[in-house]
Amino acid sequence: MKFILFTNKYFLRGTFLIILGLVLGSLGWYLKSGTDMLFKWALIGGVILFGIGFLTVFYSLIRKVEHQSIMEDRADKQRSKEKETV
Repeated sequence: MKFILFTNKYFLRGTFLIILGLVLGSLGWYLKSGTDMLFKWALIGGVILFGIGFLTVFYSLIRKVEHQSIMEDRADKQRSKEKETV
C-alpha cells in the first residue's frame, strides 16, 4: 500500500479542531482547581470541538476511500470498453 499524505481540507480542519479541543479541555481541567466556574464552559467547548474534529477526520477518511473506489470503478469500465473494441 502506498503512503498517502493526508492533506485534504477536511483532514487539516479536523486535526486543528482536535488540537484546539484538547487545549481547551486542558485549560478547563487547569481552571477546575480554582474557584472560577469558567472551567465548565471550557470543558464543554473542548469536548464539542474534539468531537467535531474527530468526526471531520473520520469523514475525510471515508471520502478518500470512496474516491479511490470510484476511480477503480472508472478504470475497470475503461478496461472493459477497450476489450470490447478490440
